[in-house]
Amino acid sequence: MKLVTYRINHTPARLGFIEENMVIDIQKLAQLKAMHMPDNMLDFIDLGIEGVKQVVQLYNTATKEELLDTSIPVGNATLMAPIPRPRKNIFGIGLNYTEHVAESARTLDTSKELPQQPVIFSKPPSAVIGTEGDIIHNQKITQQLDYEVELAVIIGKGGKNIAKENAMDHVYGYTVINDISARDCRRAGQWIVSKGQDTFAPMGPVLVTKDEIEDPHNLNLSLKLNGVEKQNSNTKYMLFNINDLIHDLSTVFTLDPGDIIATGTPAGVGAGRNPQEFMWPGDVVEATVEGIGTLKNYIVDSEEVNN
Repeated sequence: MKLVTYRINHTPARLGFIEENMVIDIQKLAQLKAMHMPDNMLDFIDLGIEGVKQVVQLYNTATKEELLDTSIPVGNATLMAPIPRPRKNIFGIGLNYTEHVAESARTLDTSKELPQQPVIFSKPPSAVIGTEGDIIHNQKITQQLDYEVELAVIIGKGGKNIAKENAMDHVYGYTVINDISARDCRRAGQWIVSKGQDTFAPMGPVLVTKDEIEDPHNLNLSLKLNGVEKQNSNTKYMLFNINDLIHDLSTVFTLDPGDIIATGTPAGVGAGRNPQEFMWPGDVVEATVEGIGTLKNYIVDSEEVNN
């Protein structure tokens, strides 16, 4: 199921799913059957896979008239980030593709040795925006605004010290994240200022439940800047796969439903190019993951936003 958080014009956010190019409102569909369903993604994730099964049943038993009454064309909806305001920081994973380790060592003073454990950082909830949203470039802070296409994993069942062999049981679904980074904002090796600024976690356009992704470790992912391809790889090249990441994170933090893990980016980032290529106001960046979709965002000057 392709789940979305959407709104119409400036109305409050709603929870829906996409079928046949229509956004069907989950709560409204449930009300027609005298059932209750949440109107937001986090509460829906709390229901687990049973919530998804109930919505599938509602959809399969609905009449054409009921579906028309509870849906709108995708083109008439504004798709927000699937989880517009996460409960916790997003867990980011650095240096998780071999070639990205090499390019980072050349240009960002990171180690050329492959990590022996996942490299973990975080992005605050305030960094999240949706597809078609604006990424703010504050030129007083950074002259090195960079992109990173990543597969994001959404946790469905929480836990602590989760075994690798059981890790996929804790996955709810997947989305796309562009791990925006201000390369010149790292502080004494710490990355949160570089990666956690407002609008630096574009996410979407949909949350795909895990039953629709046959193998998350074999998905093509790519990124275009102003229509020119800059990154192209496959999740099979991750150094630490999803099982590894869930196990490692859960030994340090208790994972909760709705937690988000951005699994790392492949080579091709702007900082790794010769000459280096960074993003500037007026640029358009598109991050794509197979089976999920394309996340499109616009770079805008902070002065324009403030005015």
